[in-house]
Amino acid sequence: MVKVHDVLVSDLDRSRSLNPIAGEVNDRGLFPDAPRGCQFRIAVGKGVGKTQPVNTRPASLAPVSNRGWSVTFAGMGINLALGVLYTWSMFKAAIGKEFGWKDAQLNDPYALCCLVFAFSMILAGRCQDKAGPRATASLGGFLVGAGLVLISTTQSYMMWVLGFGVLVGMGLGFGYSSATPAALKWFPKAKTGLIAGLVVAGFGLAPVYLAPTSEYLLGHFGLLTSMRIYGIAFMIIVCALAQFLVNPPPGYVAAAPKAVAGDNRAALNLRPSEILATPTFWLLWVIYFIGSGAGLMVISSVSGMAKKTMGSAAFVAVAVMALGNAGGRICAGLLSDKIGRRWTLLLVLLLQAALMLVAIPVTGSEHGPKFVIVFVATLIGFNYGANLALFPSYAKDLWGLKTFGTNYGILFTAWGVGGFVLSRLQQMLFASSKHFNSSFITAAILLFLGAALAFLLPRRPPGPQAATE
Repeated sequence: MVKVHDVLVSDLDRSRSLNPIAGEVNDRGLFPDAPRGCQFRIAVGKGVGKTQPVNTRPASLAPVSNRGWSVTFAGMGINLALGVLYTWSMFKAAIGKEFGWKDAQLNDPYALCCLVFAFSMILAGRCQDKAGPRATASLGGFLVGAGLVLISTTQSYMMWVLGFGVLVGMGLGFGYSSATPAALKWFPKAKTGLIAGLVVAGFGLAPVYLAPTSEYLLGHFGLLTSMRIYGIAFMIIVCALAQFLVNPPPGYVAAAPKAVAGDNRAALNLRPSEILATPTFWLLWVIYFIGSGAGLMVISSVSGMAKKTMGSAAFVAVAVMALGNAGGRICAGLLSDKIGRRWTLLLVLLLQAALMLVAIPVTGSEHGPKFVIVFVATLIGFNYGANLALFPSYAKDLWGLKTFGTNYGILFTAWGVGGFVLSRLQQMLFASSKHFNSSFITAAILLFLGAALAFLLPRRPPGPQAATE
């Protein structure tokens, strides 16, 4: 029996041929003169030896231009706004001074925000898969703005838990989940780590401008007015950039480098129920919980940690840590495309564990050189950020893109639970001891455990050449 496949070939693909069985693009270049947006009919069956273009192009079929980079940078811009979460350590100091909350309460809105952010990613991922990235991101921008405007009207602990913890957390989930899947669909599998790293780098990079901006706003207008300004600004920015997010048309296949010789692994597109039945999912979940939670323990309190050494200039540590956070996402994505996800993840976890131990004497010194704590904070941010590029890349490699939004949303719950549990634990440990040593030791032990678990991950999971688009 002969099977016929209709494939829409984009600008990137038009000088390359298609392997209709594997769904891959290779470099044999059978039709270098094919018109842009041409539709190919591919016959597969006994006695059929080649692929030929046929005149089946509908009159309504418009040429396909690759919008991958515009989608990527729009997603990065959205995440630059949503990264307000990482400046919580500065808001927390103002809350303690102006509102008079108990020490053990100061991290609660942040911790709940992390938890809601993560679990809303499941619903948001499904929304992204069904309704598309534009509507999903716009809803996220509205929720973040509404939450920040709500908390700008009150000092109530419960209202901050509701406004920042629930509304902002949901908004982050919807905004964050919309950008990465859309961008990844425009690019070949060999660029998965790079593109994922670039999109999520915006979230980590946000404190570079938000830390000095928050320092200025808090000093001149106070905490409540600052929240109102942020709420209005972020609602407008996210909803505007959301209009640039678009999925490629059905049948789009991004140009890819020549497949690795001898790599004949089948392409996968697993549903959420299927990934939950695999041991690899739960192993990844536990490692993600550890890697993200340990980083968020430090990020949630980095301003307070730096105050002993840097005084009023502690916001610099927040901003520079963000540079490391963003850089880690891009560099880890690139490195994992070259040496593999598992080895990159192992390096990240081991280095982060060592840094937690180094941070004990650094944050405990009142007269040490300021650049040391900034340097350590930058490296901790770098390793934390690497997780946010590696795990979405793992999700695409292992489970495909068809339901990527939902699949990664489920895996991302590890980030939220880790942030909630470990940042809450860190605040309780500090409230009882008035120093950060026990927090760093706890994080280091968990990270060494995570590194050991990383050895159990498949040595050669379906990598950049395996998952279907």
